[in-house]
Amino acid sequence: MAIAFYAEDIKLPAIKKRAVGNWVKEVAATYGKKVGDISYIFCSDEKILEVNRQYLQHDYYTDIITFDYCQGDRLSGDLFISLDTIRTNAEQFAGNDYERELHRVIIHGILHLCGINDKGPGEREIMEAAENKALA
Repeated sequence: MAIAFYAEDIKLPAIKKRAVGNWVKEVAATYGKKVGDISYIFCSDEKILEVNRQYLQHDYYTDIITFDYCQGDRLSGDLFISLDTIRTNAEQFAGNDYERELHRVIIHGILHLCGINDKGPGEREIMEAAENKALA
């Protein structure tokens, strides 16, 4: 059981892997979950668009795509994160620096694996509250 960090077509972001790993485990535990095998794949906008088209038949850029391989209370998944979109979002949303936005998206994927959605009515607000709580 491990949390792994990879970079595809870009440079790995400067994150404290052990600290992020411990944080992810703490957040998962608040939802009664244990961390299994989690792979963070940091990539460019072009790569995430390719993944979005190939696996989800979506033709748009996004900050994260989460592939859920969870079993029971054990979280497992592949999380593709576009650093290009993170940078753009950090610039567009006043008061959010790049590092905070990166951490928001890192935990966003884990919250999805914990069962929190953000597509339906009222779900976005629930997700944002969970992100803010995790970032606090």
